[in-house]
Amino acid sequence: MRSKINAVAALVGGLAGTLALSAGSAYAQQWPQRQIFLIVPFAAGGGTDTFARPLAAKLDKQLDTRILIENRAGAGGTSGAAAAAKAAPDGHTFFVGATHHAIAPAIYPKLTYDIEQDFIPIAMISRPPHVVVVNPTKVTAKTLAELIAAANANPDKMNYASAGVGTTHHLAGELFKMLTKTKIAHVPYRGAGPAMQDLIAGHVDIAFDGMGSSAPAISGGQINALAVAAAQRVPAFPNLPTAAEAGLKGYEVSTWYALWAPKGTPTAIVTRMMAEVKTALSDPAIKEMWERNGSDVPAMEGAEFGRFVSSEVARWRDVVKASGVKLEGG
Repeated sequence: MRSKINAVAALVGGLAGTLALSAGSAYAQQWPQRQIFLIVPFAAGGGTDTFARPLAAKLDKQLDTRILIENRAGAGGTSGAAAAAKAAPDGHTFFVGATHHAIAPAIYPKLTYDIEQDFIPIAMISRPPHVVVVNPTKVTAKTLAELIAAANANPDKMNYASAGVGTTHHLAGELFKMLTKTKIAHVPYRGAGPAMQDLIAGHVDIAFDGMGSSAPAISGGQINALAVAAAQRVPAFPNLPTAAEAGLKGYEVSTWYALWAPKGTPTAIVTRMMAEVKTALSDPAIKEMWERNGSDVPAMEGAEFGRFVSSEVARWRDVVKASGVKLEGG
C-alpha cells in the first residue's frame, strides 16, 4: 500500500513540475508584456551608456518592445543599484552595472543592497580597458613619462576626474599614484559622462577613464591619450602604447559592464534574456562598435558570471584595503 502511495506521490510531483515548467515557458513566451527599463546607475554619456544604449536598441528589435534607459546617477553608482534591487521582479526592469558594483562593498559601509544576493546575474556585456587621458591645454605632457615627471615636480597641483568615489576610475587613479609616488588630487563626479565633459572643458587635468567613454574624445582630438592600462594595445588605437611600454609596469585596469535582473525574476524570463543578450552581442555591427570603443565581446553569463562577480568583490576588497582609500564625505 505504501509503495502505491509513494508511486502516486511521485507521479503527482512529476506532473506538478511539468506543469510549472510549462507555465514558466508560456510566461516567458508572452513576455515582455510592456516596455522594459534598463536602470543605468550613472549619468548619461558615460562608459555604461556607451554599451548599454546600443545593446538596448538591439534588444528593442529582437523583443519587439521598447527598451528604455533610465539613468539614476549618484553615490558612485550605488543609488541606481539600490533602486534596481527594489524594482518589481516581473521581467520589465533590469540593471546595467559595472566593476564599480564589485568595489562598492569595500567602500560604502552601509549599502542597502547586496550585489551578490539581491540580483540574478544575466551576462557580462563588455570589458574595455582604462586609458590615461589629459586635457591638452592644461597638461603639456605628450608621454606618460612626461606626465609622471610633471606631477612629481608639482605635488598636489594637478587633479584627476573620476566617475565617483569607489569607481574603477577612482581606484585606477589611486593605483597610478601608488605606483608613481605622485600626489594628484581626486575630483569625483556623478558618472564618467560629466567627468569627461569637464576634462574636455579644461576644468580638470587628467582622467584614468574607461576606453568606452574616452574613445570619441580621443578620436576627435579633444583630449590626449598617453597610455592604455592593458597588457596589449587596443586595435582601435594601435599607436597608443600600453602603460608597461610607456615605462609603468603593473598598471593594468579595466572596467567590465554587465546586466542583472532583480532577485525573484522568473527563471524562464532570465533564461530567455540570457539568450537574447547572447544573440545581440553576436551581431557584427555590435562587435564592430565594441571594438571601436576598445572592448572585446565577453562570453560570460549566468552562474559563471555570478562566480566572477564574487571573485571581483573579494579582489577589490583587498585592493581597497591596500590602497587605503576611504569614503569621502560620509
